[in-house]
Amino acid sequence: MNRLLARIWRAARPFQWRLVRLANPTFLCGVTGVVRDGDGRVLLLKHRLWPPGRQWGFPGGYAHAGEQHADTIVREVREETGLAVTVGRVLEVRSGYRHRIEVYYEARLAGTLDGLALDDREVLEARLFDPENLPADIQPVHRRLAKAIGSWTGGVT
Repeated sequence: MNRLLARIWRAARPFQWRLVRLANPTFLCGVTGVVRDGDGRVLLLKHRLWPPGRQWGFPGGYAHAGEQHADTIVREVREETGLAVTVGRVLEVRSGYRHRIEVYYEARLAGTLDGLALDDREVLEARLFDPENLPADIQPVHRRLAKAIGSWTGGVT
């Protein structure tokens, strides 16, 4: 029986990915940039569409089909703030919220906030914070990642 299944699977090669997709749930991939400046401060945005009491967090958004996750960070930061970043290593991957995974990348702000141009449809405010002095209404996972920034080694230079 296993040999027969293997033969059928190999014969279906042009359609394998479609079969796998039909048999498995589809996931959204959120990509978040833990963006810091040269002084170690973190860039936080006050998101218009996030729940009250948890509106502060890192920039990010959903990856487009076929988009590299590092490119998602660059695009999302530019769209939300008008700023440029250099993307470093993956810090964490989380799952468990329905059909969504979250990928967190370390990123470095290229320059200062001088070119800040907020997308007011999504973002109310953007500021740099010392990781030890974060706003009270920050997302809990973002608070943890911001506080862990001091223990990271390597990454973006």
